[in-house]
Amino acid sequence: MRYSPEALHAFVEAVALGSFSAAARKLRKSQSTISAAIANLEADLGVSLFDRQARHPVLTEAGRKVLGHVQEILAASERLDELSIRLADNVEPRLTIVLSDMYQLTPDNQVMHQFEQRYQDIELECMIAEAGDVLSLLQSGRAHLGLLAAQAHYPPDIGVRRLPGQAQMGIFVASGHPLAALQQPTQAHLASHRQLYLNTYADSENKPQGRVWSAPDYLLLLEMTEQGFGWAELPHGLVQQYGHGQLVELVLGGWPRPIAVDAAWSRLSPPGPAGLWLLDWLAREH
Repeated sequence: MRYSPEALHAFVEAVALGSFSAAARKLRKSQSTISAAIANLEADLGVSLFDRQARHPVLTEAGRKVLGHVQEILAASERLDELSIRLADNVEPRLTIVLSDMYQLTPDNQVMHQFEQRYQDIELECMIAEAGDVLSLLQSGRAHLGLLAAQAHYPPDIGVRRLPGQAQMGIFVASGHPLAALQQPTQAHLASHRQLYLNTYADSENKPQGRVWSAPDYLLLLEMTEQGFGWAELPHGLVQQYGHGQLVELVLGGWPRPIAVDAAWSRLSPPGPAGLWLLDWLAREH
């Protein structure tokens, strides 16, 4: 390829993160290495990709046009890498997957039985996390494959595939909670009681204010809700499996809400054959 893959990655990360220094930290390179890579790419293309007069580099008009093509090149390169992994069939000795309480694999765990039969010697580690925590585990190399509620935007180093089906989220309280006695609760009623909300380690913005408690996973939120500490948005599947019949779903306009679920992985260190097999199984209609 005429253009250095390192330069293409540096360019995309600098755009996504808003600075060369942030891209350098993300890619574990020196800032001078990132600056040189982008400068070489500009020289190869014969255009300026960034306006460097501002405090932070800003894409030029040419840079905006180039960005889409670079993203296509990297996506094609990723598909080729994935194909080479499948063809080589050098099964990874260990696979770490991050599961979400929002998404039930299958009622009878069919996928795990098939995985165990196909890859009997692999060491499999299952973790539980949500949202930004899943992405952090993938980006740090701690995990190879993760499931999470679909995000509006993903970092450029994260690959994503939409899974069939959707999770259903509802608002629940303990059967003895005052809200459970209301036939038509409103948002005003909710505001007068404590909210129990998902508060992941990686995310710190758009948190509710007022009387709130939080937890980093839905199972702990469910347990807090069962104890009557407040109301919470919870996945239907989790409530059905672990709610012990002690929770009541509130009927409000716009609820329950369907939530799309994605499978994600690091483009910089993609899963091996076993991880790709699991990804393919999850992504197909059953």
